[in-house]
Amino acid sequence: MNFIAPKSTELLLQQAQTEALYLKLIEQINKDFNLANEGIDFPLSISPDEIKIQLHEKIYRMIQYKFAEYLNLLYIIDVSETEIKKLDGSDLVLLAEQVSFLILKREWQKVWFRNNY
Repeated sequence: MNFIAPKSTELLLQQAQTEALYLKLIEQINKDFNLANEGIDFPLSISPDEIKIQLHEKIYRMIQYKFAEYLNLLYIIDVSETEIKKLDGSDLVLLAEQVSFLILKREWQKVWFRNNY
């Protein structure tokens, strides 16, 4: 069974729920944000829509006001530098949305592998 990265945030969160790994995904996000000293502490009851919105807002604020911490977070989560460099940074709202997806994708990959191997 190979890991196939979902193509969108919605599909990723849907897949996490389908495979009953949604709570583990939230735990992984909370854990990595705390490691980066950027406590986010999503409640396990958070809805997929809400997590998408809140993560986007957090990343947007970090890009604007805490850039060094933002870079540290990407490093701790281990988001692909190549993928980050491909993004267009001219629209911060769009950039934050794309980075949020990359973060979710990487966190999902960790959870998925831990569960399947």
